[in-house]
Amino acid sequence: MTMTLFGYGKTTAAIARRFGDCQIYDDKFKQAEPFGTNTLLPMAEFDPTRSKMEVVSPGIPPHHPIVSRAQNLISEYDLFANCAPFTIWISGTNGKTTTTEMIGLLLKNRGAIVGGNIGSPLAELDMQAQIWALETSSFTLHYTVRAQPNLYVLLPITPDHISWHGSFEAYEAAKLKPLALLNEGELAIVPAKYRAVPTKAFVCYYETDDDLAEFFDLDKSRVGFKGCFLQDALLALAVSKALFDETDYDLLNGFVVDPHKIEELRDAQGRLWIDDSKATNYDATLQAVEIYAAHELHLILGGDDKAADLTPLFDALAALNARIYAIGSNRDRLMQMAADRGIDAVLCGFLDVAVSKMSEAMGAEAVGLLSPAAASLDQFGSYKERGELFQKCVKEIAAF
Repeated sequence: MTMTLFGYGKTTAAIARRFGDCQIYDDKFKQAEPFGTNTLLPMAEFDPTRSKMEVVSPGIPPHHPIVSRAQNLISEYDLFANCAPFTIWISGTNGKTTTTEMIGLLLKNRGAIVGGNIGSPLAELDMQAQIWALETSSFTLHYTVRAQPNLYVLLPITPDHISWHGSFEAYEAAKLKPLALLNEGELAIVPAKYRAVPTKAFVCYYETDDDLAEFFDLDKSRVGFKGCFLQDALLALAVSKALFDETDYDLLNGFVVDPHKIEELRDAQGRLWIDDSKATNYDATLQAVEIYAAHELHLILGGDDKAADLTPLFDALAALNARIYAIGSNRDRLMQMAADRGIDAVLCGFLDVAVSKMSEAMGAEAVGLLSPAAASLDQFGSYKERGELFQKCVKEIAAF
């Protein structure tokens, strides 16, 4: 059967390579043309009466015209629902990548592999693996109609991707969707604020790190991570404990956090700078700010904030010794929000300008933090590119 794919990104490209005989519709295609055993087509040529199954790329929002015309729309997860092994879904707003990778490390000797929103799409995963640990995005969850996890790990949900989902409520609903899919006897680990959400699963509800430690009998003192990474580590240990009654603290403590996530470096003058380019929403930035709140803080904000309400971040900054350096497409909005709260702010526009101005203003004990609370694609190819430029600029600062 010919398969219809919406969007030609990482997910759908892998499906096309695996199965072939796919009709791939994307806005960037101007005319129909063969592509191996597949066909590339403009989205305007999609005929729903000739399609029996449409797999949508997670990057295509629900308000796209082609989505409204589809009659048999499913997600990548649905496509593999009948052949996937034991599956762990990890979602939430911040920390899901680290938590997924930590789970993969702890369960590697149990035959686990990681994928989903990180690493490999499902079409590239080994179907013979014992466990799939999948970082699961709200985009994928929105489109999923029949796939379900065997274990669901949900980190806290805070506003993000509002422009894609249309509202925070819709974003939150997507993250909570797996609770309705779980069967009796299966486990979910979920923030306590969602106690009222119906589910057949056995649920561990948590508010604090201590809740997780107590519920799964974990020793926090043996975990070598602090701040936001401590919760990630405890969730990973909880999964290992629940499935195999194992808590390998030494193995977990050897985990190396990905670059550009609260990554510390020093300039030639010995001052501390933090590359937190991966902070693409305000909650991630709040987590970083909390770590360094006792310092004189110089903070780079800005980019594509995805229509999120940044009020909680600015309210928190107003109580600190902080100066904002505004860059990116939302810089004027940032400057106005800072002015409304009496927060010192500098309009920079671009990252290299911000680092230069920060260097001029920072004392020996100050902290320079890149934690933009926004996506990077307005000025960069990725958050990694943004972080790499930040580190390059810091390394070029003269000694005195």
